[in-house]
Amino acid sequence: MSLRDRLSILVLTYNEETNLPACLASLSGLHGTIYVVDSGSTDRTLAIAKALGATILEHPFEHYAAQRNWAQQQLPKGSEWVLHLDADERLTPALVAEITALLQNPPREIAGYMLRKRTMFMGRWIKHGGHYPSYHLRLFRCDMGRCEDRLYDQHFLVDGPVRVLQHDYMDVVSMDLNTWLFRHVRWAELEAAELSAQVLTERDRVRPTLWGNPIARRRWLRTDVYNRSPRYLRAFLYWFYRYVLRLGFLDGKEGLVFHFLQALWFRLLVDIKLDELERLRSHPVSSGPTVGTRV
Repeated sequence: MSLRDRLSILVLTYNEETNLPACLASLSGLHGTIYVVDSGSTDRTLAIAKALGATILEHPFEHYAAQRNWAQQQLPKGSEWVLHLDADERLTPALVAEITALLQNPPREIAGYMLRKRTMFMGRWIKHGGHYPSYHLRLFRCDMGRCEDRLYDQHFLVDGPVRVLQHDYMDVVSMDLNTWLFRHVRWAELEAAELSAQVLTERDRVRPTLWGNPIARRRWLRTDVYNRSPRYLRAFLYWFYRYVLRLGFLDGKEGLVFHFLQALWFRLLVDIKLDELERLRSHPVSSGPTVGTRV
């Protein structure tokens, strides 16, 4: 099997004409087949993908987990490894070289690899506040992995041992602030829906444990520590932990904006949405006759 047939790269897109060229350019030197998985773009995303040699898959968007799992199911039979990316993510040259060398003779016993994420916000690398290093399982054997069944904050699961790669990929937050805020309002709604569900299934989900890999430990801190803390107060405590105790202030004015928005504003919004959902569930809005309606 050639290196190109061994690796499939899935890139999710929706109106990503600004981000997609740099994402695909960062894959140069990585021997694999690139699939752009689009959910109805109305800009030049598909034209760019086609011009740069990517194979295009189109599918209506439900949520990230469903989109990623659908895309993986479309890969040709015999595909051995899959790498999942978003259009605003980039591989560093060092990571490209590391993956290329690895896949020339991958250990048979390893099912997947965690990649180390480097967040770039307002042009600055966010190094502090406990935000780096952040690990995400993105490279794994096609027949041994899938995305967990969650509406928000999804991670991938594999059936087998996992190792950590040594070099970074970059999450480049290049969107304007209005777009960033709009997306986080939507994500806050999704997380609130997860938290307010009457029954939370553990099927196909990362198992939170203090003694697991970095992803499992982070999930444990979220579910067993943060989510059990007093609502509203926990957002302020989390911001203080990140910005003060974990030295987020060292990230300069960009860090001030990032840690405030992500650690305080977003987490407060989740709690507000959660209260709203629980209030509506306890006191459903009446759909009785309106003024002026004949009954």
